[in-house]
Amino acid sequence: MGIQKTMVQRPPPEVFSPALRRRRLERAAVNFREHAFIHERVADDIVDRLETTLRRFDKALFMGPGAPILQERLTDACQVGDVTIAGESAAFLKAQGISDALEVDAARLPFADAQFELVISSMSLHAENRLPEALVEARRVLKPDGLFIASFPAGQTLSELRQALHGAEAQSTGGVGARVAPMVAIKDGGALLQRAGFALPVADTQPLRVRYQDPLRLLRDLRGMGETSTLVRGPKGALRRDVLAPAMAALSSQEILFDILVITGWAPHPSQQQPLKPGSGKVSMADAIKANIPQADD
Repeated sequence: MGIQKTMVQRPPPEVFSPALRRRRLERAAVNFREHAFIHERVADDIVDRLETTLRRFDKALFMGPGAPILQERLTDACQVGDVTIAGESAAFLKAQGISDALEVDAARLPFADAQFELVISSMSLHAENRLPEALVEARRVLKPDGLFIASFPAGQTLSELRQALHGAEAQSTGGVGARVAPMVAIKDGGALLQRAGFALPVADTQPLRVRYQDPLRLLRDLRGMGETSTLVRGPKGALRRDVLAPAMAALSSQEILFDILVITGWAPHPSQQQPLKPGSGKVSMADAIKANIPQADD
């Protein structure tokens, strides 16, 4: 009799350390507002989107370190009622004035199905190991026809810093360490929403370019926002001086890009607009083209 082997599927290795992410945020909590200009821009953009949605959201879930700023900037036109705030670190959120903040794992939310009309993730998903699962969870806790919005750095964010560090480190040490986290590709935003079961998915970018007279201020801002590296396999410890100095010199004349990806989708509902089935059109493509081509006189 042969021995039957059972294949056990192992979870993918973690790219980011959740524990280190919490520590970074908690260390930044006291002076966070002095460095949170990106969070403010993200909040303003989300408010603009809500104001033009023309829907009432009686129960909302805001997640991520940007959630307190977003709640503060809501207007009456946003039509948002009760807000639950949660994130990677309850201690960080409480330091921002949210006394009843919840600490949650975005890929395993502690909420019942169909509990909220609105779920927003602000400046969080770029450090999520299980992004597809987090999106599925967001859809699960939404009521039918509920809205999901997420804004987070993606694409070419901090590409200038990555290149400067790689060049300086390669010249000084002969090797290169990953000190800037990999980012979600902009083109993948809509596909991720579709895979998670969202209807009417949309992905767009809000690029923000910042020029620093002193590039060291960039590093202070990243540290002040809790956004320094949380890579599991990244180099540990501070940058060597013979790497830091030439890297900062290379950045002195450059703009720094923060490529903010915004993805929106709706929990499916029968009332939503549906795509036409193939062959259901009443006018053929050939006839439509022919109708729009000027005809020569006989």
